[in-house]
Amino acid sequence: MKLRFDSDQWEEIFSSLARNKTRTFLTAFGIFWGVFMLLLLMGGGRGLESTLANNFAGFANNSGFMMSAPTSEAYKGFKKGRMWSIETRDVQLIRSSVPELEIVSPTISNWRGSAAYGTNKSSVTVKGEYPDVDKIDDPKIRAGRGLNDVDVNKARKVCTIGSRIVEELFTTDENALGKFIIIDGIHYQVVGISGKSEGGVSIGGNATTTVHIPYTTMQHAYNRGNKVDVLCLTAREGYKMSDIQKKVEAVVKRIHTIHPDDTQAILTVNAEAIFSMIDTLFQGVSILVWLIGLGTLFSGAIGVSNIMVVTVKERTTEIGIRRAIGATPTDILMMIMSESIVLTFVAGMSGMTFAVMVLNLVEHGLADDTSGATFQISFFIAIGAATLLALLGVLAGLAPTIRALAIKPVDAIRDE
Repeated sequence: MKLRFDSDQWEEIFSSLARNKTRTFLTAFGIFWGVFMLLLLMGGGRGLESTLANNFAGFANNSGFMMSAPTSEAYKGFKKGRMWSIETRDVQLIRSSVPELEIVSPTISNWRGSAAYGTNKSSVTVKGEYPDVDKIDDPKIRAGRGLNDVDVNKARKVCTIGSRIVEELFTTDENALGKFIIIDGIHYQVVGISGKSEGGVSIGGNATTTVHIPYTTMQHAYNRGNKVDVLCLTAREGYKMSDIQKKVEAVVKRIHTIHPDDTQAILTVNAEAIFSMIDTLFQGVSILVWLIGLGTLFSGAIGVSNIMVVTVKERTTEIGIRRAIGATPTDILMMIMSESIVLTFVAGMSGMTFAVMVLNLVEHGLADDTSGATFQISFFIAIGAATLLALLGVLAGLAPTIRALAIKPVDAIRDE
């Protein structure tokens, strides 16, 4: 079928659509609203997903965490409700007993710490860590350096601090680096500044108000002995944390004489399961967005088809005359289909343009936010939407076209 678009044909298309402006506008608005809502929902979903992705960035999705809790069952002479703690000696035993683990790292914390520099003060969380914890929860050091093995081995009094602590104690990052601050009565040198935002995911508290010091330094400074607050774990590639945690629990229960069936003595958090749940949630949201958007879009396409049916009915005599004076079925086909495609495409592209403008305004409005959300739709989604519009335009005009071709010239001329 050869497509012929000339000025007379375009004039005829717009003249036909302009005969009933209200009906054409309402029908076009159905397509406009369908495309607008589809792209707006997709852009909003992408923005939400990118916000969470940025918040989760740097946090290992194959990680797990373990803490001690009172026992819930009596076992081998020990009473129910016994208090116990994970200890530093457990770390090496777990590493040797569970080879599927990549990182086994203990952490200890003081959630009611205070930091001071001169007359400035800040409430902080103090965390004692080994450097390998950075592979689980990346501090995103924006200035200076993170903690290293030498700091731990020599129990150095050094620290890295969050962005809010810098704001409350110093004027700029450069002023903070190398300075000595007082944390709970002890002087520590600032060697690094974390770039993690307040909304990000972190172990044991707000990253912007957290001070990280070497694990051995905190053991001595706070007289913590061998007790561990949180045991951080990551699985090697090809293994699931949900399976490995059960093995780790069995080892810990054996070491500390805990009943094998005690489900409350060890508190566990499986980040891998949480990330999997979030992925599933976004897949569901994406499917819902497509269902709502496409449903609205197809409703608009049905409206276009209906208006074209009415148009064919109103122009029955005209179609008969055209057929009588030599118009071919292809000419009638192009006449009806062109009107349907033009109406669908113009309304759809208007909806797409408006959606992109709204998403752009939202993205610029959040430009100063630290979430780093991206709301704009991708180029391939735009191409897909344009292709879908063209397809809907063809489908919307198909039924009216078949009806028009079925009209015999004599019957059409007689139609009142």
